[in-house]
Amino acid sequence: MRTLLFALPALALMALSSTAARAEDCTEAPDQMSANECADKAYQASDAELNKLYKQIEGRLKDDADTRKLLVTAQKAWIGFRDAECDFSSSGVAEGSAYPATVSMCLDGITQGRIDTFRGYLDCEEGDMSCPVPAAN
Repeated sequence: MRTLLFALPALALMALSSTAARAEDCTEAPDQMSANECADKAYQASDAELNKLYKQIEGRLKDDADTRKLLVTAQKAWIGFRDAECDFSSSGVAEGSAYPATVSMCLDGITQGRIDTFRGYLDCEEGDMSCPVPAAN
């Protein structure tokens, strides 16, 4: 019961994030195992989308090795941040059955933010000096 009390605020916070629809669907799961699986599937879908966008950015940077290297460095740092943040934010339920869902929802929420950033990079207009990714040809 104590784990459930810790998990409820975390689930409520996640429902307010940009992934509310997926998190809400997962909160409707009939049991914790189903909720854990649901949250993991949502995260896996977001991760696949992020990887697709990353490859598009890499493609646009194919002729710019220096900027491509900066992208790789930034992405590695972002992954470290994402993982550390989700470890920290999920620590309140670390020993409970809701831990996998809480971690997956955190990973999904942060990944959705990175997806938004990547989409912004891919939508830069020609001549935008503040954008590290060239416009599409």
